[in-house]
Amino acid sequence: MFYELELQDHIRIPPTDFESSDLKSIILKNLNEKFENFISKEDGIAIAVSDIKNIGEGVIIPGDGAAFYETTFNLLVFRPEIHELILGDITEITDFGVFFNMGAIDGMIHLSQTMDDYVSLSKVGVLTGKESKRVLKPGERCRSRIIAVSYKELNNPKIGLTMRQPSLGSLAWIKEDKEKAQAADKGDKK
Repeated sequence: MFYELELQDHIRIPPTDFESSDLKSIILKNLNEKFENFISKEDGIAIAVSDIKNIGEGVIIPGDGAAFYETTFNLLVFRPEIHELILGDITEITDFGVFFNMGAIDGMIHLSQTMDDYVSLSKVGVLTGKESKRVLKPGERCRSRIIAVSYKELNNPKIGLTMRQPSLGSLAWIKEDKEKAQAADKGDKK
């Protein structure tokens, strides 16, 4: 789930950054650099600073030469939650699973969680269902559900996903299932 957090921090602006006269853009640039790879179990994965609410008076610490500004700002974060539905793209298919890009981070779908069918992996990296003949390949847009989130390695959280539930999987499959259901409903009404 995406959230917008309001945070407050002291932002260090080195003297070399004062070449521009626009303090707000200097602070925004420094904030985005500071939160570029920020991951927290409580707050989530930082995406970007969306807005600066307030910039306090600058304070210079003796012996540093930089100015520190107490700044209130909004930070856009992604916090993966169990059972959350996610839209993303298949980036890679391996012999053990599928890597799934959700925008802010990649997740992994074990082969057994890709579809309700026995799957085989071709030499060109395409999964095919034995009974359904459904195909899953890199670049395909899919809908999945988060089933596991681990912050064991804080800088590299692991997200487990599934596509073995109704209305999950390739968007082409979902569209096909919907059309079949509508056709069946029309046939029942006759």
